[in-house]
Amino acid sequence: MADGFANLAGVAAPYMVTQADRAAIAAAISESELVELALTLGNIPAPSGKELEAATYVYDWMAREGFSPRKVGATPERPNVIGTHGGRGVGKNLLFTAHLDTEAPTWNPDLDAYKYSPSTLANPEWETCWLEDGKLYGYPIANDRGPMACFLIAAKALKAAGYELAGKMYLTACPGEIGPEPIEEHRGVAYMGKDIGAHYLFHHGGVAPDYAIAAEGCDFGLTWVGCGYAVFRIAVWGEGVFTPLLSHPASADQHPNPIYKLGKLTEAIHAWSGRWEKASLYESPGGTAQPKSQLASVRGGIPYAFGAGTERVNLYLEVGLNPRQRVADIQHSLEAMVRETGIAGIEIEPVVVRHGFEADAAEVAPLVGAVDVATQLSLGHPVARAAPVYSSMWRDHNVFNMHRIPAITTGFSRWRPTPKDLVDSALVYALTALAVCGRAETADAGNRAPPVYGDNPFGGE
Repeated sequence: MADGFANLAGVAAPYMVTQADRAAIAAAISESELVELALTLGNIPAPSGKELEAATYVYDWMAREGFSPRKVGATPERPNVIGTHGGRGVGKNLLFTAHLDTEAPTWNPDLDAYKYSPSTLANPEWETCWLEDGKLYGYPIANDRGPMACFLIAAKALKAAGYELAGKMYLTACPGEIGPEPIEEHRGVAYMGKDIGAHYLFHHGGVAPDYAIAAEGCDFGLTWVGCGYAVFRIAVWGEGVFTPLLSHPASADQHPNPIYKLGKLTEAIHAWSGRWEKASLYESPGGTAQPKSQLASVRGGIPYAFGAGTERVNLYLEVGLNPRQRVADIQHSLEAMVRETGIAGIEIEPVVVRHGFEADAAEVAPLVGAVDVATQLSLGHPVARAAPVYSSMWRDHNVFNMHRIPAITTGFSRWRPTPKDLVDSALVYALTALAVCGRAETADAGNRAPPVYGDNPFGGE
């Protein structure tokens, strides 16, 4: 499979880029400006649902730099921000996207106390970013405003170096990629994540990309594979019995209170998860997907209304899906697992479903070739296939592959990136955009790459 990746990485990009292009664009990238932008963006608190301040900053930055931004959102408080560079000739359009929100506690102490330890809640990296000993700290820079800063500065460098693009380079910043998901009483638009981010952007944002890049930390690797996930509510029913009337059963699973059935059930779920992981391994030229599973939450009873136990307990099981799996595959498998336990009174229902996707290898090849050329010019080596962890999670390249827009995810070192990592990533993004979109005044002449698939490998021109 790795050989298949190497073959595609060697496919010619739509347009040629040269060492001279590299030198001109690299000279236009300011490390201090890039780091300052990443830190400024990263230090704006933006947990899911509260992205407006960060979105406004990106919008204002794009406006100052001449990228004609606009806001498109399901709600005014959670907009997608869209800017453009280029579109001055005949060339392919390339969309860059990164998410504004960052993983964080809810910051509701009544909820967080049941999920996090006090030391975890006190970690400054949730919402604070800084440079120390040559490394960048803070979750927002790693995921995902550092990569966002890289493609913003890439567009600025292209412009400063005098590279007007033939095709359009879309610069997009989206809310909600981290989550959350509407579940149970936590319903409505306030709890929506992915539906109002890149999904909404694609359908309502006025974008028409030929290719897309989800800018995220990949250790400078690349993948066009993405996993989906489902959350299953496993409801365990029993009987509420007044405590003084209980007859102590011989084994826990004979207890009328369904909480007592969880031991046997969770052991069965644990064994099932191991089997699911082995059965779900998916290898392709574009990446290795290894979906995994674990329990996310337990709910049952009312703590202050005690006296008769509870009649219901819910387990919430998160299950990953590779690009070829469907939610029904999990449903049937979980039902079979429960039948084997012999535990009665269990209902299983998916409360969240998002399938995984991958790009068509032949269609994504020109984009992969463009990143490969950009990587060789920037880093001195061919682009490599990203580690399996990066093709075993949801990233927003899934949105575009879902809609038949060939898309990848790629970016700098995910853990403790350096300022040089950010500069290198910005240069890779800029050269990739030039290789895909073409330079306006020469897009139909000297920098057109030779055909790869027949007479018109890239279609439409």
